[in-house]
Amino acid sequence: MSSFSNPHYLYLFALKNKEGKRKLAYGQSPEDALEILSYRLTQEEMDEIVRDDFVKINQRKLQEYVDQLG
Repeated sequence: MSSFSNPHYLYLFALKNKEGKRKLAYGQSPEDALEILSYRLTQEEMDEIVRDDFVKINQRKLQEYVDQLG
């Protein structure tokens, strides 16, 4: 199956203890992006993510958000 038939997006999730900082994730939906993110983060790191506070961004606009990455 081609990856073009299942589009993926970039999501920036807010972090609880880092004011104004966000965690970058990639997936078909916010839930999918969090699941993929959980493969490389510890449970403590995942607990810092605010799951319902996210921004869906275009890859071309990623440079505009670099200062928010935490």
